[in-house]
Amino acid sequence: MPYVTEANLTDLAVERWSDIPDPRLRQVMRAAIKHLHAFVREVEPTPAEWFAAIDWLTRTGQMCDAKRQEFILASDVMGVSMLVDAINNRLASGATPSTVEGPFHIPNSDEFADGQSMSKDAPGIPCVITGTVRDLDGKPVGGALLDLWQTDGEGLYEAQRDRDQYMRGVYHSNPDGTFTVRTVAPIGYTIPMDGPVGELMNRTNISHMRPAHIHFHVAAPGYKPVITHLFQKGDQYIETDVVFGVKEPLIVEFHKKGPGKAPNGETMSGPWYDVKYDFVLQKATSAQKAA
Repeated sequence: MPYVTEANLTDLAVERWSDIPDPRLRQVMRAAIKHLHAFVREVEPTPAEWFAAIDWLTRTGQMCDAKRQEFILASDVMGVSMLVDAINNRLASGATPSTVEGPFHIPNSDEFADGQSMSKDAPGIPCVITGTVRDLDGKPVGGALLDLWQTDGEGLYEAQRDRDQYMRGVYHSNPDGTFTVRTVAPIGYTIPMDGPVGELMNRTNISHMRPAHIHFHVAAPGYKPVITHLFQKGDQYIETDVVFGVKEPLIVEFHKKGPGKAPNGETMSGPWYDVKYDFVLQKATSAQKAA
C-alpha cells in the first residue's frame, strides 16, 4: 500500500472501506467517505473548526432523550429530512402527500372515540376536524388509524410542557371512512432554540419558525402509510417553514365559527375552528405488504 499523501488519502480510505461483505453498507460507507472528504477539501477547516464541529455533534447527541430528538431537528432544518421523506414516498398523483415526522412524535398515545376531545384542558381555540379516509379509487377506508400530535394554542408540545399524554391521540375511521377529531387549533411556533441546533440557527438570518400545523400518521392494512401535516392557510410562516415541510395540497382552511353546535355534537360557547380534509391512501405494493 502506498504511503498517505493529501492527494491519495481519499482513494485509500474508499478502498479500505470497500472491504465490507454487506453490499448496501459498502455502498453507503464508500459514498459517505467520498462526500465527507470532498466537503473537507472544499472548506479546509482549521483544527479549531474541526473540534468545534465535533463538540457540536457531541452536544447534539447529549440533548436527545425519549421525548426530544435533536439530531432529527438538525436534519429537519438542513432539509435532509424532507429529502429522505420525498425519496421514500414517491406517491401517485392524488394521494395525500407525506412530510416530515419531526422530533416530537411519541408512540403509544391514548385512543379516543370518534369526536372525543384529545385536548383536555389545553389552552387554545377549540377545533374540530372532519373528513374521510379513502383510496385513490374513492373507496372509503374503514378502521384506518389516525395518530395525531400537535402543539397546544400556545405553541407547545407535550415534551415542552413536561406532561404525559398531552395534545396527542389515536383515532380510527368509521366503517364509511369518516372521522371526527376534537382538539384545539395549533399556532405557529419556534423550533427549540435552547440546544445546539438553536445555537447554530442564531448565527444565521434564517427564520426559526414553523407555521401552524397538526401532525397525522394515517395507516390501514393494505395501504402505504403516510406521515403528514395539515397546515393552516394564511399562516405568516407558510412560505418560510424552517423545516421545508409545506406542500401545497396540505394547506387547508381553518374556518372560524361563532358559538353553536359543532360536527362532533358539542355545543361551543365561543369561537371555534371547523377544518375539513380527506386523506387519500395509495395501495401498498407487494414489498410493502411483506414488510
